[in-house]
Amino acid sequence: MNADAPSSPPSSPVANDAAVRAALDARYAAYTTLRISRRGPQGRVLDVQMRALNGKLPTAGHVGHRELCHIWRDVADDPGVRAVVLRGEGQGFSGGGDLAMVEDLTRDAQARRRVCREARDLVYQLLHCEVPIVSAIHGPAVGAGLVAGMLADVSVAARQARIVDGHTRLGVAAGDHAALVWPLLCGMAKAKYHLLLCEPLTGEEAERIGLVSLAVDEAELLPRAYAVADRLAEGAQGAIRATKLALNQWWLQAAPVFEASLALEFLGFADPEAREGVAALREKRPPRFDVL
Repeated sequence: MNADAPSSPPSSPVANDAAVRAALDARYAAYTTLRISRRGPQGRVLDVQMRALNGKLPTAGHVGHRELCHIWRDVADDPGVRAVVLRGEGQGFSGGGDLAMVEDLTRDAQARRRVCREARDLVYQLLHCEVPIVSAIHGPAVGAGLVAGMLADVSVAARQARIVDGHTRLGVAAGDHAALVWPLLCGMAKAKYHLLLCEPLTGEEAERIGLVSLAVDEAELLPRAYAVADRLAEGAQGAIRATKLALNQWWLQAAPVFEASLALEFLGFADPEAREGVAALREKRPPRFDVL
């Protein structure tokens, strides 16, 4: 190297952060099933909206399921984000899995392996993301969206929201997050009642049993969620993130429970019960498991 050659000035941390932020903004814009924007001072709160591509409810097809998994890695890499608000578009928070994708899971072993891996990554990415996440739940909340809503650090639900884990009605074990999260939030007795029977509960009831952090009138839902996110963004970031990671060790201690439930769920997609569950959904009728 020529000692007389002028050296390039060192780049500043601010410049580096701006470059990373610009690159992440381009990645956010590439998501097709999530609408992502920055809000508040310096854009420190990231607003992540699951899009209602069917005009009614956000549903997770192959692309949506993958994007809901990957977004948390991008959030964790974003130096400008101090809090996230996750919400649904249209008539509810989350409408569950797209029926075409669910049918693929009953027929295609490769699809089962891929979606199982994504379901595992979704939970672990949420648990390891240091940025605090606030969910704003309205209307129906089921499926992959509910996974993220329940694993959020602060969950705010409209009083009339309708929360349900529908796995056993579909004919598969309650995997994804349910066996991991529900017993720790609301106790084993309530968890078994709601997960075995697919018994829905309102946001008000969910708050009463400890399944969500807060229940508010629907008109107050987004203002309250944004207010919580703003407080988190204004707080001591090191302390908040360290506290989140410490508390999430409770979930991680139960990782064997999660892994078992996920394996049993995806094993079940190859069973005749799952095919009957899908047929019942498509034909809009109660499933007939007793005739199998």
